[in-house]
Amino acid sequence: MIIVLLGAPGAGKGTLAGALKEQLGVHHISTGDLIRAEIKAGTAIGLEIKRYVESGALVPDEVVTRMIELRIAATARDGKGYMFDGFPRTSAQAVELDKILSRNTLKIDFALFMEASVDIVIQRLTGRRVCRACGALFHLKNMPSKKPGVCDACGGELYQRADDNEETIKKRMTVYNESTMPIVDHYRLQGKLKMVNADGGAEQVRVALLKILNEVNEKKS
Repeated sequence: MIIVLLGAPGAGKGTLAGALKEQLGVHHISTGDLIRAEIKAGTAIGLEIKRYVESGALVPDEVVTRMIELRIAATARDGKGYMFDGFPRTSAQAVELDKILSRNTLKIDFALFMEASVDIVIQRLTGRRVCRACGALFHLKNMPSKKPGVCDACGGELYQRADDNEETIKKRMTVYNESTMPIVDHYRLQGKLKMVNADGGAEQVRVALLKILNEVNEKKS
C-alpha cells in the first residue's frame, strides 16, 4: 500500500501517520523528520533548509526530492509500501514522486487530503512543543506533558519551534494554498483523491482513513 497524506501544516498528517505506520506495516516517510535531521546535523544542506523553514517558505523541490529518492531506493525492495507525510508539497514534486516510484516499479494507491480550517491549524501549532533530545511531540492543551516543559519519554527539554508562531503559521498557510493545493487536482485527475475533515480529533480521522483503506482493498481483490 502506498499512500500520500495531503494537508496544511497542522492538519494532523504526522499524528495520523505515526498512529498507523505500525498497523499498516508501511514505511513512514516524513519530510519534516528528514529535514529536522539535516538541520540537527548542521550539514550545509541543513543550514540552507533552516533558513527556509524559519522564514515560513517551502524548501526547494530539488532538495526535498533528492532526500525522498534516496530513502525509496534504499527500501523499495522490501515490499512494505509507504505512507508519505509532507511530500509532495508542490505539483512538480507530485510529478517527480510518480517518476521515482515508477523507476522502482511502484505506484500510489491513493492520496488522502486532510482538510483543516485556519483557526484549528493555528491552535494546534502554537500549542505544539517538541523534545530537544528525542523529538517527541506534545501540545499544551491537547496532549500536555506530565511535567511542564519536560518530555515524558526521556526527560528532555520541551521547546516551541521557531516557526510555530501565529504570524509564520499564517504565512505558511498562504504559501501552502498557493503552491500545494494544485496537487489535489493532480491526484483527482488520476482518480486517486480521497478527502476527510481533519478538524476533528485524531481518532475520528483514523477511523475515516481505515474505512477508505478497506474500500481500496476491496477494489483490489
